[in-house]
Formats: sequence, structure tokens, C-alpha cells
Amino acid sequence: MPATYNTVTEPQNDPPPYLVPHSREAIRLLYRDSDVLIVDKPTLLLSVPGRHPLNRDCLLHRLAHRYAEVHAVHRLDLDTSGVMVIPRHRTALSGLARQFQERRIDKTYLARVAGSVEDDEGEVDLPLIPDWPNRPKQKVCRESGKPALTRWRVLERYNDSSLIELSPITGRSHQLRIHMNEIGHPILGCDFYAPDAALRAAPRLMLHATRLRFRHPLSGHLLTAQSPPPALFAAL
Repeated sequence: MPATYNTVTEPQNDPPPYLVPHSREAIRLLYRDSDVLIVDKPTLLLSVPGRHPLNRDCLLHRLAHRYAEVHAVHRLDLDTSGVMVIPRHRTALSGLARQFQERRIDKTYLARVAGSVEDDEGEVDLPLIPDWPNRPKQKVCRESGKPALTRWRVLERYNDSSLIELSPITGRSHQLRIHMNEIGHPILGCDFYAPDAALRAAPRLMLHATRLRFRHPLSGHLLTAQSPPPALFAAL
């Protein structure tokens, strides 16, 4: 009689899924017509649903309860607050997507960064690539990274931090966080790239999309939407 063996299955030690904090802050509507919505996204709200079923709550799903058809044409990080444009049908989605691809949409952010930035303005031109062993992080890679360019200027200096205006020319994931960290001025409250002191210096990521300028996808009219940063940005 052939020998028989019992198969022992080793327990899987996969880490538990990351569950996004549930933001109860309201979405502020800045503009509405039959083609687009412009909204002010609160911090700690996903732009689009996450992969885990418990991370389905997001900006897009909340808007879908009030508007019959909404689409995502760009995103803000979970921790980043501020202005987003939401197309309301496929034609608007196509027109806006083309503007993003051709870099014809002007985006302006405000950030509170560690340290007193010496120069009044400058730019960071460092290519980025996914950091696969440490996803979802990105990293600088001069050999094979995708081009990433950020222009910045100082608005105000404090004792140990600075308020700066950021204008990303490209739109790589985590671009602003990495670029500021690379020049020695990490964004306060950044849990991905900032050292511990800068992370603990603020109760949230101090990054806010304050202005968005683009052509209406159907009429072609120039639209500019603005959202002032939370009072916390000047109160630290």
C-alpha cells in the first residue's frame, strides 16, 4: 500500500489591509453646470474608491448620490485637500483629459514646509519612478524615471518653517512631497517622506490645492476656481 501524507497548509502572514480614516467633513461645491462640477475636497477623503471593500467611501461615490453621472479625470491624495474638477459626462471627461495630457491645466498648491527656505523661488527637476518594494511610495530615478518638474516660490517665512506656492508642471504621483523633501524642505505632516520631526510638526499633511485653471470642455471658456487653505496653514 502506498504511503499517504497529510498536507499541512502554512498560515498566511499577509499584513492586514490599510483602512482609510473616515472623513466626516463635507464636500464644498464651488461651481456647477450641466457639464462639470468644481469641488473642494476635504483631507482624509479618497478621490476614487480604494481596492478594499471597506475603502469604498470617496469623493466620487458621495457626489454620485446627488448627480446622475460623474467621472474622475484627476486625483488628489487622500491627505491632500483642495480644488478638483469633476466631469459630468463622457464628452466632458474626454475634453478635460486631453487638457491634462497636454499640460494645459494650471494647478497651484500651497504647502507649509520644514525650515526657512533661503531662495525666494526656484524649481525642482527630478524624474520619478514607483518604489515597488515600498508601494505606494515613489522615488527619484535619474536613469529611468519619468520627467517631473515643480516650480515654487516662498510666500512667507516663519521661525522654523515656510509657506510656499507650488506649481507642478507635470503631475506625477507624490511629486510635490518628494521634490520638497529632496531640496531639504519636507512638507509638514507628510507620513511618507518627511522625517519624524517634520511629520510631528502638523496634525495633517500641509498640502492644499488652492487654484485650478482650465478651459471649459464644451464652451472653451476659461474657468478659474480657488479655495483658500485651512486656517491651520498659517496658525502653526
